[in-house]
Amino acid sequence: MRPEDESPPEGRPHAGPPGLDELLSRVARGDRGAFEQVYALVSAPVYGVVLRVVRDRAQSEEVTQEALVEVWRAAARYDRERGSAMAWVMTIAHRRAIDRVRSAQAGADRESRAARMDVHRPFDEVAESVAARLEQERLRRCLTGLTDLQRESVTFAYYGGYSYREVAELLKVPLATVKTRMRDGLIRLRDCLGVER
Repeated sequence: MRPEDESPPEGRPHAGPPGLDELLSRVARGDRGAFEQVYALVSAPVYGVVLRVVRDRAQSEEVTQEALVEVWRAAARYDRERGSAMAWVMTIAHRRAIDRVRSAQAGADRESRAARMDVHRPFDEVAESVAARLEQERLRRCLTGLTDLQRESVTFAYYGGYSYREVAELLKVPLATVKTRMRDGLIRLRDCLGVER
């Protein structure tokens, strides 16, 4: 009889390395040492599955790390009744890889759509110039509807860059008056220009 055919003495089970199922149970209880063993067992196959889907080494390394972090966090959800531990880990890896590919494709699609929109709507300098001139004319017309003090206050503050206090000094009126005229003038301008609140 060969030594390997002998079974361990009764009462002492054969002490081999723990299986992935057992390691995942320990990981679920927060055992970092067990996770290191899981990592050593599955990192290469996980990387292989991810690389076949993602097809980029650098991204595959990232996705592999993400998948293994998920294994660490989700170990308590592993149910050995529903399949092997390795199949569970590979499912997580495959899902992560698919998510990365979909995300990359969605980004490429967005960029492509944006590029097509730019091609179909070239910048029209004449149209932009006309629109700006019409907007200025509209603003000028609305400014004429303000009282002199409102118009001067708004013009000094928004076109001259003066503070309310400086506007009050320039117009030789109290600061409170400038603030009130500015508020009233801006409300009238907003209504005239049709700006929504």
